[in-house]
Amino acid sequence: MIRFILIQNRAGKTRLAKWYMQFVDEEKQKLIEEVHALVTIRDAKHTNFVAFRDFKIVYRRYAGLYFCVCVDLEDNNLAYLEAIHNFVEVLNEFFQNVCELDLVFNFYKVYCVVDEMFLGGEIRETSQQRVLQQLQHLNTLD
Repeated sequence: MIRFILIQNRAGKTRLAKWYMQFVDEEKQKLIEEVHALVTIRDAKHTNFVAFRDFKIVYRRYAGLYFCVCVDLEDNNLAYLEAIHNFVEVLNEFFQNVCELDLVFNFYKVYCVVDEMFLGGEIRETSQQRVLQQLQHLNTLD
């Protein structure tokens, strides 16, 4: 089960934080800082999985952004790594070559993408085409 999803840049600015577990605000900030410190110091030749408290962080770096997912220890690393890649491909298609500024200025749309792909801490949809169709439908309602 996914505990939280973070998208952070190299400077540590959080561009998206989606929580599937209850934390107080101080604990959330501490988690954000710890995950950033843990992920950014790792060399590219290491795996994209790292133990973190009673969980593990599965992450992937795209350009200057780190896409991090905190999951249970017994969950499948590769499934979540694939989910991150799928999520980035949907963002790339939706925003026509996504960049960090798209995440900043269209954060509400990014949260819609997250909600279409993940539900209650589980992977909801894996079909990029279905997610994009639903997002296009939501755009027509605006």
